[in-house]
Amino acid sequence: MRAAMLKDVSKKLLYTSGLLGLYHRLRNADSLTVVMFHRTLSPDDPRWTTCDPDYTLATGWLEQSLAFFRRHYNVVSLEQVLASRRTGATLPKRALLITFDDGWADNADYALPALERAGLPALMFVVADAVGTRQPFFQERLIAAWRRGAVTVRELSDALPAGEAASAGDESMTSLRAVIARLEALDAGVRTQVLAPFMAKLDDGHRHMVTVDELQRLQAGGVALGLHGKTHTPMKLAPDLDAELSGARASLAHQLGQAQASAESMSFPHGSFDAGIAQRAREAGYELVFTSVPVLNPTVSGVGWLLGRTGFETDTVVDAQGRFRDDLLALYLFRRQARRLA
Repeated sequence: MRAAMLKDVSKKLLYTSGLLGLYHRLRNADSLTVVMFHRTLSPDDPRWTTCDPDYTLATGWLEQSLAFFRRHYNVVSLEQVLASRRTGATLPKRALLITFDDGWADNADYALPALERAGLPALMFVVADAVGTRQPFFQERLIAAWRRGAVTVRELSDALPAGEAASAGDESMTSLRAVIARLEALDAGVRTQVLAPFMAKLDDGHRHMVTVDELQRLQAGGVALGLHGKTHTPMKLAPDLDAELSGARASLAHQLGQAQASAESMSFPHGSFDAGIAQRAREAGYELVFTSVPVLNPTVSGVGWLLGRTGFETDTVVDAQGRFRDDLLALYLFRRQARRLA
C-alpha cells in the first residue's frame, strides 16, 4: 500500500515539477500526436449506465482532456495535416489531431459543444452503414444488455457453435469480452444465427448512432468527416474489401448529397490491417490512412500517408477514485513511443 502511494506521489511530482512537460516540449516538438476517442456521455444521460465503460468518457473528463491539449499541444485540423502531406509544410510544434471513431450520436450531443467551447477542431471517422441507425454494433449492444442484466456471459457462451465456446469464466467484463472476441471471429452469417435468439433483448430503446443532420452539424462546427469502413468489419476479415474502402466513401457521399466522394481520410475498424490493406486504402482514394498503432508521427518534412494514433480509454485519464488526473495523462502521452510504423 505504501509503495503504491509513493509511486502515485512520484507521478504527481514529476508532472507538477515541470520536468515531464520539458521532456515533452523537447522530444515531441517535431511530432504529430493523434488521439483516438470513441464516446462521451453525461452521467445523467440514460445511455451512460449501459455504455462500454472502457471507451466512454464522462463529459467532464473530455473537457478536462481538451484543456490539457490546449496547455501542452498545438491542436491542428484535418486540413492542416492534409496540407502538410500535400506540400511538405511543417506543422506547428507539438501538433495534435483529435479524432473520434465510429459515428456516435453522443459526439454531436456532447463532444461538439465541448470542442466549440474550447475552440478546437476534430475529425470523426464514420461507419457508413451505421449512419441513421438506432442501435450500435453488436459488441456494444451485448455489453449494454449484459450491464442491464438482460443477458449473461453463460448464456452467450453456451450459444456459440461447438468448439467455439469460451471458457466458463465468471460474470465479469473480462469474460464477456472473451465471448465477444469469439463472436467477432465467426462468419457473419453464423454470428447472426447465434445472436438471433437474443435480439429482442439487445435493443435498449435509445438511439446511439449519428444521423445525416448531425453529421452536417458536426461539419459546420469544425469536425471533419472521414470513414471507418462501410460495416465496421475488421479489414482482415472483410469478405469484400472494396466495399469497405471505396464503397464506404460512395455511401457516405450519397447520404450527404455529394456528387462524388470527398472523404480524404479513413481509420481501420478494430485496428485491423496489414501492409497490403493499407495500400489498397490508399489506392481507393484516401490521402491519409490512420491506424491504431500508438506511434508519434514525424513532421519535419511533412507527414506521411500512414499515421499512428494513441488510444484514449477511461483509465488513461481517471484514477481508481474516478478523478481526472493530468499527471496520468501526461505520463501516457509524453512517454517514449515508437517513432514510426513498423
